[in-house]
Amino acid sequence: METIEQLSQPVVQEKVADADISAAIETLFLSSRGVSAHLIDVATQNGIVALTGFTDSLLSRQRAEEIALAVRGVRSVVNELEIRTPELPDADLRRDVERALAHDPATGDYNITCLVADGIVTVSGVLQTWLEKQLVLRVLRGVRGVRRIEGDNLKVRGGEIMNSDEEISTEIREILDWDIRVNSALVEVQTTDKVVHLAGTVGSGAEKEHIISVAYQAGARQVQAQDLFVAHWAVVGDLRRDKFAPRADADIAQAVRDTFRHDPRVRPAEPGVRVYHGYVTLTGTVSNLRARLDAEQDARHVVGVWDVQNRLKVRPPHDEPDSIIRQNIRDALARDPYVGDFDFMVLVRNGKVYLDGRVGNHFEQEHAADVAAGIGGVAEVVNRLEATGSTCATGVRPYGPPAWGLRPTLLPDPDYALAERIRRRHFWSASLYHQDVHVAVENGVALLTGTVDTWFDREQAGFEAYEAGARFVNNELKVHSPAHA
Repeated sequence: METIEQLSQPVVQEKVADADISAAIETLFLSSRGVSAHLIDVATQNGIVALTGFTDSLLSRQRAEEIALAVRGVRSVVNELEIRTPELPDADLRRDVERALAHDPATGDYNITCLVADGIVTVSGVLQTWLEKQLVLRVLRGVRGVRRIEGDNLKVRGGEIMNSDEEISTEIREILDWDIRVNSALVEVQTTDKVVHLAGTVGSGAEKEHIISVAYQAGARQVQAQDLFVAHWAVVGDLRRDKFAPRADADIAQAVRDTFRHDPRVRPAEPGVRVYHGYVTLTGTVSNLRARLDAEQDARHVVGVWDVQNRLKVRPPHDEPDSIIRQNIRDALARDPYVGDFDFMVLVRNGKVYLDGRVGNHFEQEHAADVAAGIGGVAEVVNRLEATGSTCATGVRPYGPPAWGLRPTLLPDPDYALAERIRRRHFWSASLYHQDVHVAVENGVALLTGTVDTWFDREQAGFEAYEAGARFVNNELKVHSPAHA
């Protein structure tokens, strides 16, 4: 088969060149859904990426930053993207943000107030935890028309008994030790007067940001992370072998329960947790579908978990009529920045939601289902949306200079080109580039085989294949068993 020169992979180097990082991010933006690649400029200096230009929503702005942070060699991201979104009357936007918060099963019970002026939402109130505040901000970012969120008046009570400095440090270490996404052995934590100082080495900018959020989650007033350095070699599996060592079932079960305790969606339900040789079974009831899905995801991120069987049942606290649920879903889809322009058919029967219609790609297909799952009263979502593939998914510039700075050539084999694009995305992923992932493509269907370190890596590999333009992904990647790693 003919070789495609411009898609060949560069040799892995100890330090990734700034120009290569910028080129990789720009190409990832081109094939990533929900990002306005043509409006964003990327510049990199010493591994620090600056994003400038415009995007059309806060969700897109955040997504661009997350994509850049996950690229191998990126130390941090300075996000200076401005928001250009269609103007909505203040009264209409306030109605939308209030409905978004009210219809979300978690934030609907929070005592908060929103004011809107010229697309700026000022939110105030008192919450119990830092994570509850992040959840409110996340919901608000999902409303089309919001240009900025002012959250300084959204206070965190934190309870009457505040953690001491030593308790904050201990909690941070415990959370990191049980989080499969973090190499905690290379991270040092010290706390003085509730100011947390982080030092050591992590494998990506995304991992660094995650550790900083854990520190705030544990009660930090301020986090200093200038001595927490990013080096892409720190994600290599051999350096994380302790993470994959067998753990006692009782300890795993307690770690899963502790993870639930930190999740504001899952915490109120207190799901039952049983573990047998690393296999987790979740039992009990939750009040909403989003909590059920998040509980499983939380459990999969715990060290020692080999697989999760989710037996949680969704039992909404109120008997909401199907007609109300349907209207709330339609409203949520209409105000969403990613899928608000599509025409959906929504059918609800006894809390079970059926979504029909057409969207452009897999990302929009999954996002629409996720929006529906976040509405109170929804017990299940059957996603029958058709992804037409109408948006360009080549990952290669249709005209102008080639993305990788090499001579352009015709692509004689679409399947071969797609496989190369998937490998390219895996190659630039800080969590995947070193792992044993094999890619084969036939008629636009990608087959992933091999072995990865974690369930998080398995999901990421599949997601990158869809982003590269795969029509369907058959993900047969295996995860290292804790007992045999």
